Amino acid sequence: MDTHEPRWLDAEERQTWLSLAAMVINLSNALDAQLQRDAGISHFEYQVLATLSEANERTMRMSDLAAVTNGSLSRLSHVVKRLEKQGWVRRTPDPDNGRYTLAVLTETGWEKVVATAPGHVEEVRRLVLDPLTQAHQRTLRTIGHRVNQAIDPTSTCQE
Repeated sequence: MDTHEPRWLDAEERQTWLSLAAMVINLSNALDAQLQRDAGISHFEYQVLATLSEANERTMRMSDLAAVTNGSLSRLSHVVKRLEKQGWVRRTPDPDNGRYTLAVLTETGWEKVVATAPGHVEEVRRLVLDPLTQAHQRTLRTIGHRVNQAIDPTSTCQE
């Protein structure tokens, strides 16, 4: 049994942590609200569609898509099922390896991304980029990279 005393947060560290935790929750809620209001989709659904829109041939293995969107394969499967019902994504066996399933953005899905992206990027600008100077943005990018590396040392997030 570990008898080491935890490294408790001092007052400044606690304020830093609480500020970050609130920002993560509030930003997630705000982006979800904007996308639900304007496009009828969740932020995670948008991330799936947008990621596929940028992929080679608008196609990715489900396992790779889950990793890139930071979702579990189970969560992604449920979301892709909903997106399939809308006609925005289709699933197909990977012809190179039948053990994998590919997610493919349909033409209708592409149109959804094209219609949704302007409002989403404007909200990202309003909430995150516009309130910050370029120096703040660089610092935030570095902080994000370092925190992501602490969470997952194999993270490909760039500093």
